[in-house]
Amino acid sequence: MSAIVSRLQSSLIESDSHGLLSGCSVLLAAQPKQTELFNEACFGRPVVTAEKDKQWFQLSLEEALYLCSVLKCIKVIAENKCVKNDDELWRYMMSKKADFPYLFKAYSHLRVKNWVVRAGSQYGVDFVAYRHHPALVHSEYAVLVLSGEDGGRNVRLKAWSDFHCTLRLCGSVAKTLLVLHISKKSHTAVSCSCLECYCVEERIVSRWNPEQSRENQTMVEKELCKS
Repeated sequence: MSAIVSRLQSSLIESDSHGLLSGCSVLLAAQPKQTELFNEACFGRPVVTAEKDKQWFQLSLEEALYLCSVLKCIKVIAENKCVKNDDELWRYMMSKKADFPYLFKAYSHLRVKNWVVRAGSQYGVDFVAYRHHPALVHSEYAVLVLSGEDGGRNVRLKAWSDFHCTLRLCGSVAKTLLVLHISKKSHTAVSCSCLECYCVEERIVSRWNPEQSRENQTMVEKELCKS
């Protein structure tokens, strides 16, 4: 995946690509060769238009900022046609999502691991993550992002019933629940550079199976008897 992302990065830099802010997403027109790379690298979702010489993609705020500030391969412009710098873009995205710093830290953390990251709202989570291309495998992880602050997204998984329902849902769609607990050393998040002060702790949460536990205990006891 890293090689594909590198090719997309080089192509976007060479073409001086610009994305257009549109609410909670960024629209970007791709050339034919870039269209294939976008699909292979799994950034954005194709938008159907009447244009035949280019393909438009709708990028999430996390995807757009990753391409702009981390890979530095696109520029993002506002409705007034002015290019937004990283700080302006950060403030805009914060105005759209109050918890954007946590979501973006989680997104970039998984992307740096060369995982594919997609929106997970249809499964009741923040993201779904693939270790390989979605054409080859189903998403392996349902990702929940929790912060080190009280309230907000931390109201999830507070009670055992929350865990139970979430794990049952993940199990029904063959996904493992991955919880990313994000804490920060600084109290402010005024720019993208502040994310260096954010730490990510990964936790895999699985459903306890009492029957399986009893079987394992029986096997251990048999082995002890033999010895």
